[in-house]
Amino acid sequence: MNVLEIIKDTNITFEQRILGLAHVAENSIDVLEMTDYVKKYRAEGIICDLFEGNAPYRPRYILPDYDKFINEGCNFLNIDPPTDIWEATNNLLMFYKHVPSITTMPVYLGNIDYLLEKFVTDENKDECYRAIKLFLKHIDTTITDSFCHANIGPRETKAGMLILKATKELELPTPNLTLKYSDETTNKLAIESINTALVTAKPSFAKDSMYKKDFGGNEYGIVSCYNGLEVGGGAHTLVRVRLGRLAKKAINYSDFMENVLPRLANEILGYIDERIRFILEESVFFQVNFLVEEGFIKKEKFTGLFGIVGLAECVNHLMELEGKLGRFGSDDQANKLGEDIVKSLTKVLKDHRCKYFENKGKKHLLHAQVGIETDSGESPGCRIPIGEEPEIFEHIVQSSPFHKYFASGIGDIYAFDETYKKNPQAILDIINGGFNMGLRFFSMYGSDCDVVRVTGYLVKKSEMEKLDQGKVVLRDTTILGKGARDNGRVLERKLRR
Repeated sequence: MNVLEIIKDTNITFEQRILGLAHVAENSIDVLEMTDYVKKYRAEGIICDLFEGNAPYRPRYILPDYDKFINEGCNFLNIDPPTDIWEATNNLLMFYKHVPSITTMPVYLGNIDYLLEKFVTDENKDECYRAIKLFLKHIDTTITDSFCHANIGPRETKAGMLILKATKELELPTPNLTLKYSDETTNKLAIESINTALVTAKPSFAKDSMYKKDFGGNEYGIVSCYNGLEVGGGAHTLVRVRLGRLAKKAINYSDFMENVLPRLANEILGYIDERIRFILEESVFFQVNFLVEEGFIKKEKFTGLFGIVGLAECVNHLMELEGKLGRFGSDDQANKLGEDIVKSLTKVLKDHRCKYFENKGKKHLLHAQVGIETDSGESPGCRIPIGEEPEIFEHIVQSSPFHKYFASGIGDIYAFDETYKKNPQAILDIINGGFNMGLRFFSMYGSDCDVVRVTGYLVKKSEMEKLDQGKVVLRDTTILGKGARDNGRVLERKLRR
């Protein structure tokens, strides 16, 4: 859209209009050095930088150290450490306002149960519940996209249980929420998380031990859709490849694996490095932002993300080139081919060194990207195409081998029949079984939910219906969700009964 079209658009809010105009301004200049290959494949939609813009002037994903903020306050914002639940929630809301991202809004709110726990007692629970409800309502109304993500767990806390209670009562799409799940997690916390997710599509479950291992024991956060990143850092950029389209550049399987895929991977890594170079060397973010100056984030804790979508369509096309009928998700040979592709990408990333990283051991991370609203005929990440999903146990067996390759996020979404509300333990048994088999992330929602998980973010079906009627909606993720619904059939997932 051009400037005048944005100004005249009747279906966006004032805030969305400002953001759209800012994107037009940023994209009016060309400051990044790109190879002819990258330019060509960007134009063809094979390489996609997910609307980051032509001149990246801040990291895409930022994970401040909120523990430091709660304990020490912030000089720049003139905020002292809180002394009660009201000051704690209010201080966090003020701080969130100043945490940027690609959407201009924070994608990470911290382990909010741990941040608030020391202010909750048995005596003031009712007051704390009121404060937490207002806190969550404020977030949903002012951070108007559900890429904003909070974490709870793994330990059960009074604050965590109040957060789940309020989440279930409010039924709001923002913030997205994940439970870090481990041996420390009580059955009570896990069951209440499932009961909440069957009403409002959150929290998801993350296998805490797997993430801790991948991040070398450093504190991590689940942000945006389901991106795992180091707290105190984040990701400078996320560039993805549409593997389904890329496969059509190959003559056969061997050509794809030996020539097409490695060339593409190295070109994307070069492009990721170029975007990082501009952020670190030409943008002044790390020179002037108070988050850096006061130690809430450190540039050595940032990385880059290499995203993939359309693995299923890629595999299916390569199978056809070989004259084979098997399809990804239901054929052992096709599934192995898919894992071979991911293994190949993993090796290229492992061998690559970004010269802008001070830590020589730091690598870009592989991410199973959830897709965007304009994607059509290309499944998110490593997911089985909607409409072809097997029974849930077979689905978990098929998907679990892929999860170990994606430290920065991969997951499937399971829609459960409302009868599961009477037996949440059955879902917990499925989650435990999946994690034992190698899953790192598990998302669910109930068939009768108004709030649903689209690809990785949340929207309300009732809000999409308003958009269908030409009405303005508060959250920009509702607009994205409508596109994903129309182009990606995301509300037609197999119902688990």
